[in-house]
Amino acid sequence: MVLDSNNHSVFSLNYHLVLVVKYRKKVFNDEKSNYAKDIFERIGSNYNISLIEWHHDKDHVHILFKAHP
Repeated sequence: MVLDSNNHSVFSLNYHLVLVVKYRKKVFNDEKSNYAKDIFERIGSNYNISLIEWHHDKDHVHILFKAHP
């Protein structure tokens, strides 16, 4: 197991985030999912967040990422 560290701690924080569209409307396609993924990666780099997995369906997105506390 690979652990991350900073000055005073050692950690491994993995988050599973599911974003669901209101009323489960079918709005996600490959183009919109890739656009959201690019924004997530760009913003995440400022906060020490690294994307592990990204999967989408028509009405929700599954995101698995690592982050620093």
